[in-house]
Amino acid sequence: MSIPREQYAQIYKDNNHPIEYKKVPVPKPGPDEVLINIKYTGVCHTDLHAWKGDWPLRTKQNLIGGHEGAGVVVAVGELVEEIKVGDHAGIKWLNGSCGHCEFCMAGDEPLCEKALLSGYTVDGTFQQYAIGKAVHVARIPKEAPLDAIAPILCAGITVYKALKESNVRAGQTVAIVGAGGGLGSLAIQYAKAMGFRVIAIDTGSEKQEMCLKTLGAEEFVDFAKGDIVANVKSVTGGLGAHAVILLAVSEKPFQQAAEYCRSRGTIVCVGLPPKARVSAEVFSTVIRMITIKGSYVGNRLDTQEAIDFFARGLIKAPFKVGKLSELTKVFQLLEEGKVAGRYVLDTSVSSINHILG
Repeated sequence: MSIPREQYAQIYKDNNHPIEYKKVPVPKPGPDEVLINIKYTGVCHTDLHAWKGDWPLRTKQNLIGGHEGAGVVVAVGELVEEIKVGDHAGIKWLNGSCGHCEFCMAGDEPLCEKALLSGYTVDGTFQQYAIGKAVHVARIPKEAPLDAIAPILCAGITVYKALKESNVRAGQTVAIVGAGGGLGSLAIQYAKAMGFRVIAIDTGSEKQEMCLKTLGAEEFVDFAKGDIVANVKSVTGGLGAHAVILLAVSEKPFQQAAEYCRSRGTIVCVGLPPKARVSAEVFSTVIRMITIKGSYVGNRLDTQEAIDFFARGLIKAPFKVGKLSELTKVFQLLEEGKVAGRYVLDTSVSSINHILG
């Protein structure tokens, strides 16, 4: 395949500084890497955190963000055998790991201390061509639409992993906090596909309609209307949810979850509000035997399982398509809480030429 020398990319020169949209060289894959022509890339709240410098983890200098890139393999390193030019593949948050530490050997490679993080410690997918370690890139079936599957590569994998970590069984109830966002809209669908009953927690009529009518949640609790604890208990026979999946981007929901989680239930923390803390009354937590845990992104098996749910038609990620040049606008909408579902950016030359006139 013909590979150009230059490409368009969105570059973070520094935290909170204007993002530069310009041409940069196309990278070349190393011996164990592949080069993917990114066709579509999702925009995650993590990308916004990376640009703003919200987390106590340093980002790469002159960073190209993004970690939900779906496209076509156009070059492979000389050591790569299991993936070929022309295959469809995706670059996700976990770009690479050492493969030798106790976490990698146990299938917990996201916990590897030498993990490479797309759009954070290494350049990501807000560009037309991106690099990924061959063993970690997601394998995408060729019949899967690349725009629709892009959000699965982070949002889908992340919520699927969190639901697995909740240890909920089919027929039990899961409360999903932040249900109307990019993660939440997928979490509802994965939960339903896994046989769980879903209470969607968010605010606003647009998100309520999407959660109930489009995605099929059984109940919607608007956290801005009334007592959230009483309302969740009311729709669960007074007992609370078997599990709470916290996808929120503010701290308050992390302080409330233990109050409406059922005895022997599990609270899974996924969202990462800056400098936020989790709080629960010790006495109640102990005597009701509540588990509070964190869930990070999935491993390679979780990735392929999450993609398989999508490939079988069980997951339809609600998304809007924008252009790569519109990243700053999308970030503004994310900060204002105005994105229902996910934004996916088209990186094609035609869309860029359209913007540039």
